[in-house]
Amino acid sequence: MEPWNLTGVSEFILLGFSKEPELQTLIFVIFLSMYLITVFGNLLIILATVYDSHLHTPMYFFLSNLSFADICFTTTTVPKMLVNIQTQSKVITYAGCITQMYFFLLFSGLDIYLLTVMAYDRFVAICHPLHYMVIMNPRLCGLLLLVTWIISVLHSLLQSLMVLRLSFCTDVEIPHFFCELNQMVQLACCDTFLNNVVMYFAAVLLAAGPLAAILFSYSKIISSIRGISSAQGKQAAFSTCVSHLSIVSLFFCTSLGVYLSSAVTHRSHSSAKASVMYAVVTPMLNPFIYSLRNKDIKGALKRFLGMAVIKGTVVTGLKSCL
Repeated sequence: MEPWNLTGVSEFILLGFSKEPELQTLIFVIFLSMYLITVFGNLLIILATVYDSHLHTPMYFFLSNLSFADICFTTTTVPKMLVNIQTQSKVITYAGCITQMYFFLLFSGLDIYLLTVMAYDRFVAICHPLHYMVIMNPRLCGLLLLVTWIISVLHSLLQSLMVLRLSFCTDVEIPHFFCELNQMVQLACCDTFLNNVVMYFAAVLLAAGPLAAILFSYSKIISSIRGISSAQGKQAAFSTCVSHLSIVSLFFCTSLGVYLSSAVTHRSHSSAKASVMYAVVTPMLNPFIYSLRNKDIKGALKRFLGMAVIKGTVVTGLKSCL
């Protein structure tokens, strides 16, 4: 007997990681901790780049936007999962699911394009150092940021509209902790050929394209660094790229690993657990990677936190006098 095709399905069930009740508290504590670290860590990066004049450069302009995208990226999935665990409900409405999927695609795409733009920024800084500030002027930086937003919005809008045309069956259980695009398409009762074509074409064009651009930029960077005569000069040039290269490797390797493993094994729960690496862990680690390996960021954070402590002390002293 064929499943009843519901064209007006009202809700989905997010199965999450485990059905065992005793593990729910542990999962809640772990993800709440990671979410708070992600938000506060990336927020500190944003505040440091805004308040410290030494960081008013193209590199840190894009870094602050990456931190903002990471906060939003994590916020699209983790809070809903925490609420579901707390209320012991795995339900998400149809509108909520489509909205979550839209913003997840938007900010994940924004992450990818910002990393690509940052690779171009490092390419100009190392390969054309004398013309760096002329090429990477405020107008170009603003234009590059605008383009990344436009592409991300159009891509996420296209994918969301493609999902809206689908009809779903009585089986509305999503074996994931958020409404992931591929899982949504697999749940549909109608023909999904067009969705799959658009989805994989977009993956090649909007993921493989930026990755190729990043690899090309770093091939030129490495070639330029090899041409530097002094070892100290080579180390100084390469040190400006280490943090960005670490984040690129972490994001793309984990993302690629998730989709390759899901394509080979077809085990949705394994894919959900692996997705945590790029959807939660990577945004959490970004501030640590940049703050630990970047002297400018470390110095700016110390100055910002020191200024905050001094202001707090002054305010407390004035209150006690009054």
